[in-house]
Amino acid sequence: MKKKIEILSPAKNLIQGMAAINAGADAVYIGAPQFGARSNATNSLEDIEELVKYAHLFKAQVFVVVNTILYDHELEDCKKLIHTLYAIGVDALILQDMAIMEMDLPPIVIHASTQANNRDPKHVKFLKDAGMKRVVLARELNLDQIKDISNETDVELEFFVSGALCVSFSGNCYMSIANGERSANRGSCAQNCRLPYNLVDGTGKTLIANSHLLSIKDLDLTNQLPNLIEAGITSFKIEGRLKDMVYVKNNTSFLRKKLDAFLENNETYQKASSGRTFYNFEAEMDRSFNRGYTDYFVNKRTEKIGSWESPKSQGQLIGKLLEVKANGYVIENSDMLNNGDGLFFLNENNEPDGAQVNIIINNIVVPNTFKALKPGTIIYRNSDANFNRIVEREDSAIRKIGVALKFTETNTGFQLVAIDEDGHESISTFESEKELAKNEDSTIPNIKKNLAKTGNTPFIIDDIEVEFTSNLFLPISKINEIRRVVLEQLIDIRIKEYNRIEIQIKKTNHPYPVSQLDFTYNVSNNLARNFYKRHGVTDIEKAFELQWDPGKSRVMVTKYCVKYELGKCARFQKETMGEKVVEPLILKQGELEYKLKFNCKPCEMEIWEKDAELEFEDED
Repeated sequence: MKKKIEILSPAKNLIQGMAAINAGADAVYIGAPQFGARSNATNSLEDIEELVKYAHLFKAQVFVVVNTILYDHELEDCKKLIHTLYAIGVDALILQDMAIMEMDLPPIVIHASTQANNRDPKHVKFLKDAGMKRVVLARELNLDQIKDISNETDVELEFFVSGALCVSFSGNCYMSIANGERSANRGSCAQNCRLPYNLVDGTGKTLIANSHLLSIKDLDLTNQLPNLIEAGITSFKIEGRLKDMVYVKNNTSFLRKKLDAFLENNETYQKASSGRTFYNFEAEMDRSFNRGYTDYFVNKRTEKIGSWESPKSQGQLIGKLLEVKANGYVIENSDMLNNGDGLFFLNENNEPDGAQVNIIINNIVVPNTFKALKPGTIIYRNSDANFNRIVEREDSAIRKIGVALKFTETNTGFQLVAIDEDGHESISTFESEKELAKNEDSTIPNIKKNLAKTGNTPFIIDDIEVEFTSNLFLPISKINEIRRVVLEQLIDIRIKEYNRIEIQIKKTNHPYPVSQLDFTYNVSNNLARNFYKRHGVTDIEKAFELQWDPGKSRVMVTKYCVKYELGKCARFQKETMGEKVVEPLILKQGELEYKLKFNCKPCEMEIWEKDAELEFEDED
């Protein structure tokens, strides 16, 4: 049996979830009313139930994120929510808090969120043995590390392939809570990493001023799909539960076409859901929100990945500014631009800026608000008005399920049988006297023509057979009616016969890979503590949110490295780095101040608050 490969798209809400499915997603992930790691992307249970029905029509799945850390007083409400989600047909939960594994759960599938320390074979295998069907791997892993994990366990592996990157190890960023009351692990990240900072060295010298030094480019691994499949990934995840409709449809469509090209005539792998999508636009990822793209570390550390100029969308490269004329610009490739487009550029102060195209006259781009720019300025388009208008239309991506029809006589009338691409069958009959056609021309072509009209239904007719013993006449209204009935029945049959996988979590006691847990394991309640104790953990530190030491805490560990971005890495850039920087390097932004510590052996950077006392080792 072929292995199923899945595209997993974000759903900010019901409408975007349905749009993602129409664009080709095999599954969507969505937030519930509570306990999701995006507090601005919650949804009613009624909307989730409607999305479940729509997804199941195409044999697509719906996963609900319940991936915040939980406090003791929230555990009962969380359990009730999970039982309701199971009752309305949700396929799986995505979680990070192990308290949920201690609850009296319905037989619902559990996935381990990327926040659950999913960075090595031992931890991933532990989660599988605890009953989890899938693990969302850390974004920082390279192909070799993914292969090692895949070889260790047969758990399903999910991996992000496009969208924004969190600069920190997922689940281990505490910048937001340390500088206010907003916890990223509670769904309220303040995005301190996207702020501009000054970089100051150990002598007090400012090396870089007012740059977004922790902001990194967006992820694009769409050219790595075959390599990732070979490494063991079966689900390709698109980040973006806060993104707009154009982003979701564009990224999903782009990935769908890429994956379909790989799966075509493939003897080992197949698509994970039903139907096929027809597009009225050409998907291009750089035409929706992006900060420029990187493959991050999937091929190990090979290039700089910072997006220091701006954390905002830069979009699609247009070209250089050639000349300023009157109140407009002469730009390379200006024929790519349209009225209403948004432009992105760095202004004369090297600050991110933009303008909207008002009109283009004689190749002069006239903005709504003129801004003085130097010739040579690189111009990007971060809002493509025509593209957005097309993609936002409901018919820009239409998904259809293939159906074969067979229309025959019965003793007392006629019968229409519909069998879809998955083998579901719908039958409808009607009684009628059999009337011979008045002319010799066959009526069958006209009958087939009307049977093929599927309109707004989710079906497309791939094959029609009409078997009559003689040349019979039938009113068009009768043909249309029996076609309508048989296809409406088929919708209900597909949803009713959808086979949801169910797994009952059973309490286990196999040993956890480590016996001591620090605050990065985010243990915030007694049930999670019980879970780890039963699995042999002897020392459990409270979650950061419950015990941080203001001003002295480590707020982030990351594979991203400011030294490398500066060209000052003694490990990879020794021949070209020149003079070493004087440590500690410090990030300053208003009253915020962080010290940077570089751990060269694991190739990681730590970020500490300003009052922390650190020891610095010679990286040589």
